[in-house]
Amino acid sequence: MSERSSTMHVLVPIDGSPRSERALDHALGMADATITVLTVIDPLDVDPLAPGFQSPAGVPGMPGYSEEWYEGAKESAEELHAEARERAAEHDRSLTTEIVFGRPARRIVAYADDNDVDHVVIGNHSREEFPHVLLGNTAESVVRRSPVNVTVVR
Repeated sequence: MSERSSTMHVLVPIDGSPRSERALDHALGMADATITVLTVIDPLDVDPLAPGFQSPAGVPGMPGYSEEWYEGAKESAEELHAEARERAAEHDRSLTTEIVFGRPARRIVAYADDNDVDHVVIGNHSREEFPHVLLGNTAESVVRRSPVNVTVVR
């Protein structure tokens, strides 16, 4: 926790998947936490079959250069954030939101490092979705690289 405040700053990356919704619910249950919801829009999506924002070309590793695609992705993220604010209000809480572009794990870790985040709460693929995966790629990278504690929610 930061020395300057007794309130913990919690970062919750969301992408619209059920696992990120569970992570947000977990964070909303943390007493005395200031919550920031972060959505990372990845223009170089590596898995066109995964939930979240996908490359407009539908091809792994193909960048989306279309301004319309970026605007559409940003609008979708803003809708996710509006839903997150509604969830927070149901818990008598508020939160701040941020949208960034780039590689998800890198941007999550950089955001935590640059914004005095004390804790990251991130959703993970459940065993039912991918029985051979213990941690999803993004969650695993965040756990390994994060400058702060990370809670992985299934």
